[in-house]
Parts: sequence; structure tokens; C-alpha cells
Amino acid sequence: MDLTLPLDYAAIERILRHRFPFLLVDRITELEIDKRIIGIKNVSLGDHYLSHTGAGAPVLPPTILTEAVAQVGAIMILAKPENQQRLIYFTGIDRVRYRRPVHPGDVVEIEAKVLRLRSRMGVVTGAARVDGKVVIDGTMTFALGPPATQT
Repeated sequence: MDLTLPLDYAAIERILRHRFPFLLVDRITELEIDKRIIGIKNVSLGDHYLSHTGAGAPVLPPTILTEAVAQVGAIMILAKPENQQRLIYFTGIDRVRYRRPVHPGDVVEIEAKVLRLRSRMGVVTGAARVDGKVVIDGTMTFALGPPATQT
């Protein structure tokens, strides 16, 4: 698999099994396998999962932002040659804090770092920023399953 940076949406689709509208990462700009990754999520007014409240501007729900951070972390783990055909399962979140809202037009920079990595599980810390300000941070646990079967 070609891992020439930046990874665009098509390259990300070759790593993750997620597809539109559930693929929440638009680009990967930095990647150190088993160490750290930076991804980009562009928030658009056309994103169908925005929360539209009567009082203010639409916002990206924190659950969607949490999933975007998890996907960036998953890309880092699944980009490793021996993990490329495996499935990754998001098994838990810990100490996740939502610091400020994310709105259409925002460019979210997501960074994930490995805290612990074993052959079948690991822990990643992640943070997302808009204009250099943290909008979410926390720790996520994952498990690696056996290689996916072709369907």
C-alpha cells in the first residue's frame, strides 16, 4: 500500500472500511506508524450530522467528533503492513473532554498518539484542534480482530 503523504480520501478508504457518510477523515498530513498521526476533518454546512438548534449556529455533535478522533487513530494502527487486513474495534473512551463547539467552515486538526500498543489491543490519546485551540481530548482503547474476510 502506498503511504505517500498527504493521504487523500481515496487512500484513507483503502485503509479504513468506513465509507461515506461514516468516514469522517478527509486527509492525513503526518504519520509515524505506531507512534503518532495527524488528520484533517473539514466541517461543511452540508454535513448531514450537524446539530441544528433553534438558538444558534449548527454544531458538530461531540459524538461525531469523538468518532473522527477514533478513526484517525485507527488509520495509524491499520496502516502498519501486518495490520492492513485486520478489523479494529473501538472498545472504550476515558477522560474525554469537549472544550468548545465546532461549526461549519472549521478545519479540525486531529492528532493521535500511541500510549500502549500490543499485538491485539492498544490505547491511544487524541486531541482535536480548531485554529490551534483544543476542542476535544481524551484517551481511547481499541482491540484488533482477526483479518477481515472478503465478502
